[in-house]
Parts: sequence; structure tokens; C-alpha cells
Amino acid sequence: MAVRPGVAGADGAATAPPSAPSADPSAFAPATAAAVDETVETRGIEPVPDHERRGRVRELFPTWVAANISVLLLTMGAGLVVFNGLNFFQVLLAAAIAGAVSFGLVGLLSVSGKWGGAPGAMLSRATFGVRGNYFPGMILWVARFGWETINAVTGAYAVLTVLRLLFGIESSTPLIVVTLLVFVGVTFLVSGMGRKVLNICNTWSTYLFGVFTVLVLAYLVTTIDWSEVFSRPAGGTAMFVAGIGTIAAGGISWIPTGPDFARYLPHSAQGRKIFGTTLSGALLVLVPMVLMGGVMSFKDPALAKTNDPVSFLGEALPGWLAVPYLIIALIGMVLINSLSMYSAGFTAQTMGVKLPRAWAVSINAVISLVGGLLLMLVAKSFYGSFISFLSLLAVSFSAWVGVYAVDMLRRRHKTVRYDAAGLLDTSRTSRYWYVGGFCWQAMTAWGVALLLGLGFTKCEWFAGPLVDTWIGRNGLGWAATVLLAAVLFAVLPAPREKEPQAAA
Repeated sequence: MAVRPGVAGADGAATAPPSAPSADPSAFAPATAAAVDETVETRGIEPVPDHERRGRVRELFPTWVAANISVLLLTMGAGLVVFNGLNFFQVLLAAAIAGAVSFGLVGLLSVSGKWGGAPGAMLSRATFGVRGNYFPGMILWVARFGWETINAVTGAYAVLTVLRLLFGIESSTPLIVVTLLVFVGVTFLVSGMGRKVLNICNTWSTYLFGVFTVLVLAYLVTTIDWSEVFSRPAGGTAMFVAGIGTIAAGGISWIPTGPDFARYLPHSAQGRKIFGTTLSGALLVLVPMVLMGGVMSFKDPALAKTNDPVSFLGEALPGWLAVPYLIIALIGMVLINSLSMYSAGFTAQTMGVKLPRAWAVSINAVISLVGGLLLMLVAKSFYGSFISFLSLLAVSFSAWVGVYAVDMLRRRHKTVRYDAAGLLDTSRTSRYWYVGGFCWQAMTAWGVALLLGLGFTKCEWFAGPLVDTWIGRNGLGWAATVLLAAVLFAVLPAPREKEPQAAA
């Protein structure tokens, strides 16, 4: 493949110059159509060359639908009613606002994937420096371990519930181990296959889940006592705002992943379509699921309190509806975890793991298996552990988001938005070496915002010193973290990148 060093693409994104000293010499191979269309994706963190960018914006719609097919949204919706004391309309509004804010940011930052043709974890090197990127990258990687563990546990619970409903098989420790192992194994297999297989699975799961969600909604409409639902008084403003933060935390965790699914889009793809497709796909599932959970909790508040967040559905729905719905939801949870592990493979490679992407995700698979066993066999409260995790997750991702977003804004009018060779080069010759491999401005903004955000955060086993402030009481630590990181990075001197070396 012939490329010219430092030449910008159609929308300003750089094509790849010759490999720098520490860059992967096979970074931009292969260049054949067969390699691009193969069933198992072999490309890792290296930027996608222009001739391989055959993706379409509409492919993002089922991706973000599938990313929200989770029974956990039902549990979170029930929590808004049981623990936050919100009424029907407040739950609806909280879900809509949380989804719009969090997945709106996913859509906006996904555009950088089109600019640079690389995963978010890789593009982040341009923001924090090739060495500095290890610090936020490590935190994002650890947070992803937790998210995949939560999803694996939920999937295992779904399997156990289906086995009980269909065959009368009760849960036991050996069965928990087997179901969790199977779920993680299937997730590992699907994520390892890569983008093409994920797109096909996401599309079909969107159709199937849509049909059965309509059936569940119809069942609820005819069986719920709506006079009781609508007679519930409104909850307080603080609990409403905190509820928005709880729901938004899930979407925020997808923001660094957004570029991963947009990197195969051609430069001609419109940013506003990427934004709109991402947001609409997420809201189509997120809002109804949260609202359904809230409505179900009026009938039985146990949905918000159970240690098994899935078995409740087997009791709340008739068997003819519960079993197929749980099976479809189980497929959705496999896809959610597959999407997360798919991106985790890129993060692992960016952190220095010398394995192909498909095998790099094995690290996350093993950790989610061990963590899942601990959560299912040892933890006393699934919901409490889940909400605690979401609270810390939102802050850890928010600091990265604020810095990365400002960096994106600065790159909008640059001739070279992301230099492919500079991203791959981790030596002193890299365009993104900055000072000793660190962009001190980005690192400062990120570190200060992260510490402050943790100060506002409270969960079961952690409470920051600022939790009694208005921001802390209203659960807005994540929002304060985003804003502080963005403002600090914006007011500090703009980082200076090295000019790419001329071709010999």
C-alpha cells in the first residue's frame, strides 16, 4: 500500500507515513479486499487505511441498540422508584435526559474514530502523550473489567432462570460456575470474531428484542394497576437528579468505546449522522427498558432489591413470555459483553499487551470470570455492588471525557487531525511525544478532575470528603468531573505536537 507521509485525508485526517522506529512494521497490512471482508477481523489498534473504510453510518444503529439490551436497565428503573422515590413521569424524564446526555457524548466523540480510523484507546495517545496515555488507559481498562463482570453475572443469572423455568433445575454452586464459564466463553468467541460478526448479531438481536419488548409492554399495559402507578407522588429534586446520574453512568462508560465502531467509516461520513444514529439507537431501548422496570416495581418492589436481578422476570411475566424474553435478553447481554470485550482488546494492546486483538481480550475474559464468581457466590447485594460500581465508573470515565472532548475541538481545524505513524510510534520521534512522552496539560486536567470527582462520590464502601456538598448530595460528581477536566485543559497552554518527519 502506497501512502504519502503527513498528507491529510479528505476531511483532514492523516494518512499513514512510513513506520517510525518503534511502530509495528505490519501496521498497515494487508491491503487486499479479502483481508478487509474476512469473517474474523485481524486488524488491531493500527489505524484503518482509507481503502478499507467501507463501513456505513447506519451500522451504528443496531450496535447501540444491542449495547443497551440489558435486564440491568429494568433493575435500574425499579431502583428509581423504590430507592429514589420517583413517580412514572419522573422515571420517564430521568431516562430520557440521562440517555440523551450520555449517548449524545458517545455520538459526538465517536466522530474522532472517523477522523483517525483508530480505536478510542489509541487516539487517546494524541491527547495524553504516548506514555501519559497509560495512566487514564489503565483506569479505563480496570473499569471495563468491572463492567464485563457485572454483565457476565447478569447473563449467568438469565441462564439459571431459564433452566429453572423450563426444566425445574434449581441453582447450585457447580451450576453457577458452569453457566458463568459458558457465558464468558461465548462472549470471548463472539468478540474475538470481530466487527463483521458483531454487526450481523447486533442487527438480528435488534429485531428479535424489539418484537418481544413490544409483547412485554402490551402485557404490562393490560395487567398493571395504572391508577396506582399514576397516583404515586413525585419524588424530590435531589433524588431525581441523582437518578439521572445513575442511568447516565452506563452510557458514559461507552464513550471511550465510540470511536472503535466508527473507525471503518469513510471520511465522507457526516458527523451529524454519526451523532443522530448513535443517539437514536441507544434511546430506542434505554428509555422503554428503564420505564418498564419502574412500572414493574409498582407491582413488586423486589425487582430493585433482589440479589438475582433476572429471576424476577420469571415471576413477574407468564412463562410463555418470560422464557423467550429472557433468551433474547441473554443474547443481548452476550452482545453487550462482546462489544465491551472487543474494545477491551484494543485497550489491552494500547497498554502494551503483545497479543493479537482476538487473544488480548482473553485477559478480560479471565478476570470477568473470577470477578463474576465472587459477585455471585460471595457478595450480599447485587444491586448495591452494581450501583457502587456505576458511581465510581462514571467518575473514572468522566475525567477522560472532558479532556478528550476539548482535544477533539482543537483538532477540528487542523490539517492533520491524527497522524497514523505518530500514534503507532512510542519512541521520542513520535508526533505525540510532547514532554518525555507526557502531555502535561492533559495529565494535569485529568488528574485534578479525577480526584475532585472522587471527592464528590459516595457508594457502599467509599465516601469522598465532598459528598455533603450540593453536587455530592445530588449525585453530580460525574458532571462536575467532565466540566472541570474540560475547563482546565482548555485554559492551560495548548500542547504542541512535533511536525512529522519528511520522507527520505
